[in-house]
Amino acid sequence: MRTFLPLAIAAWLVLEIWLLTVVAGAASGFAVFLLLVAGFVLGSVVIKRAGRRAFQNLNEALQRGGAPSDSGSGGNGLMMLGGLLLMLPGLISDAVGLLLLIPPVQKAVARYAERTFDRKLRAAAPGTLGDAFQQARMHRPDGKVVQGEVIRDDRPEQGDATRPPLTG
Repeated sequence: MRTFLPLAIAAWLVLEIWLLTVVAGAASGFAVFLLLVAGFVLGSVVIKRAGRRAFQNLNEALQRGGAPSDSGSGGNGLMMLGGLLLMLPGLISDAVGLLLLIPPVQKAVARYAERTFDRKLRAAAPGTLGDAFQQARMHRPDGKVVQGEVIRDDRPEQGDATRPPLTG
């Protein structure tokens, strides 16, 4: 993943620039500029709308006294991602951003992401989260645990205004 991700990002950037130059050659540079500005404006509107909806869902859940429901949170997150992709300059990112604004696509992507996350979580650390912290502490070479109590004495002693540093 560390090897191929930078290469994929570089290829994506080159493809975006190439596609913009092709469209600029077919139409005009001004048309490409208008496309980029329109994508930025539409993306900011989508992000603002999704953020308002997420905040409204949170307020309603807090007024009910419960936790926010999962029914709208994934859709809002994917709408924000779609808006962000629309705001990025490029036609491929705009197309992917517009796809993420379609509700059936949002549901399919959310289900896929949830299944992938659950599978990776189960494969990474069997057991509970507390077990993972315990195992991490036990496997550290300097992971000695000393039980004790810290007693802080903030009062300076009489006659000893400046104490020398402790050396051990």
